[in-house]
Amino acid sequence: MKFCVAGLWESWKSPEGKTIHSCTILTTEANSLVSDIHDRMPVILRPEDEKIWLTKLQEKETLKRLLIPYDASFMEAYAVSSEVNSPKNNHRGLLNSL
Repeated sequence: MKFCVAGLWESWKSPEGKTIHSCTILTTEANSLVSDIHDRMPVILRPEDEKIWLTKLQEKETLKRLLIPYDASFMEAYAVSSEVNSPKNNHRGLLNSL
């Protein structure tokens, strides 16, 4: 299954003249599924909203209306190892549920 999260990116020049590329994933309050894990979650866009998010020159208010928790009924949660909390860990075993 694919899904799209709301994010922002920018390229800018540092005072030293180096081009810096940066990005962020936007978050919102957690839905009922995620709230047991954390108080925030990424803004997951509904398929019908993806083009709206990616279209240049949208009104701010139109975009703000998309920054809501994703419908929990379309999600599933399962336990994983606490090893996933560190970027040092990168092996196939992390894909297995407990």
